[in-house]
Amino acid sequence: MSASPTDLTYRNPVLDADWSDPDVIRVGDDFYLTASSFGRVPGLPLLHSRDLVNWTLVGHALQRLEPESGFGVPRHDCGVWAPSLRHHDDRFWIFWGDPDQGIFQVNAPEIRGPWTRPHLVKAGKGLIDPCPLWDEETGEAYLVHAWARSRSGVKNRLTGHRMHPHGTELLDEGKVIVDADRIPGWFTLEGPKLYRHDGWFWILAPAGGVETGWQGAFRSRDFFGPYEEKVVLEQRDTDVNGPHQGGWVRTPSGEDWFLHFQQRGAYGRVVHLQPMRWGPAGSTSRSWGSPRSSEAESGGESGSGGGWPVIGDDGAPVAEHRRPDLPAQPAAAPATDDDFPGGRHGRQWQWTANPRDGWATQHSADGLRLTCVRTADAHDLRTLPNVLTQRLPGAPCTVEVDLRLDSPEPGARAGLAVLGDAYAWIGLQRGTDGTAHLVHRFAETVAESERDAGHPRLAPEGGVRLRIEAGAGARCRFSYDTGDGFRPSGQTFAATPWRWVGALLGLAALAPTGQGHAGTATFTRFRISPA
Repeated sequence: MSASPTDLTYRNPVLDADWSDPDVIRVGDDFYLTASSFGRVPGLPLLHSRDLVNWTLVGHALQRLEPESGFGVPRHDCGVWAPSLRHHDDRFWIFWGDPDQGIFQVNAPEIRGPWTRPHLVKAGKGLIDPCPLWDEETGEAYLVHAWARSRSGVKNRLTGHRMHPHGTELLDEGKVIVDADRIPGWFTLEGPKLYRHDGWFWILAPAGGVETGWQGAFRSRDFFGPYEEKVVLEQRDTDVNGPHQGGWVRTPSGEDWFLHFQQRGAYGRVVHLQPMRWGPAGSTSRSWGSPRSSEAESGGESGSGGGWPVIGDDGAPVAEHRRPDLPAQPAAAPATDDDFPGGRHGRQWQWTANPRDGWATQHSADGLRLTCVRTADAHDLRTLPNVLTQRLPGAPCTVEVDLRLDSPEPGARAGLAVLGDAYAWIGLQRGTDGTAHLVHRFAETVAESERDAGHPRLAPEGGVRLRIEAGAGARCRFSYDTGDGFRPSGQTFAATPWRWVGALLGLAALAPTGQGHAGTATFTRFRISPA
């Protein structure tokens, strides 16, 4: 939720949409954030802020997913998981885990690039959530990562490596540095972020699951342990379930802040900003990986470590708080609206797989001209790579777009969708008699094809304005305007997420299999406004 420069406080979430698994850094007076992009393209979104509250999307670090053949079709919950963003040696670095391939890295001299092609640092199944650390004091480099049991049979532990300072290879086989199976009550430890502070190695990592878990902190004098642990942020009596993984950043004036996500069903993982400070050296932490001792019971080397991070309101998430001590900035948020000048779409849009030439045509006017791509899977939008998507806002809103179907092909169709494990869309379809019909269709989570959600009706050749009113709980009402005002269509549709991805707004154009070009559909004046 953006804040104006006259506001003395901000309210959470500061990014009220699915910016999953955020990580944040400061370079000079600028803050940068990246997030998981899973199977959407382009990937690795890059956001910029000057005040940690107002953010804009400035680009993406990953233009195509590799291997090309593997991401030629939608793989909604695969691809880029939980990236870490760092700045070292005058370059920006992003490491991420692809659970089916291993740990990748890209880097660039500037946040807007040019970014290198993905480099595989460590191959393997189930390697996720990597985070590098360059120790400026010693010149050593390290990497920590978590595990996905779905691919490796292993979870709830963190593995550490020495890394070559150039960031392209690991120097050892790795060692388990935290085994949370040995910590009573801890499960699904993941998402580690690695730091050096006050003579300690710090790992900030969540556990307990994305909907019900907590944020933990681990510290050790040696990278390979033993580590002590402490819960530093949990839901308590707030409305913020989770609260889950994120990143620590320090402002030029020395304030500490923590950005993390909250899982909100169809809205995905929205981002909160929490104040952070360093508490007394003594604590109630325990040491993992070494025998119990009076030193471990008191939190380690009391008096020399500067204590533990205290996040939020003494460990509980804040809903509203004093703004960071940073220069006031204009209210801003990642773009949503688009006039598609010259046929080009804005940065907020992502395809559901690696795009192919010819899906969108540039031209001299405004409007997105999508080719009606021929496919045998026209009955299921979830399987199509040529759906252009953006995130569903986390607050009630109204989505509108104008559509004209410029295809004579019987069965050609185009429309506006709410896409997830279940989906619904409204748009135009060319009939066998050459007329255009207004259609509204949906597919349940378990359904392999779609059904009518509203009665088809004749539509004018000039086009139609489509509307989705997304209310509380992501309950969506569809309507259309063919020139005489908006009319409702069908029943309320409850948007659903994918397994790890929130529901998406989508634009699509397609046609049945056949020979030759099937024509186009033109979308104009895409708008999202608060409800």
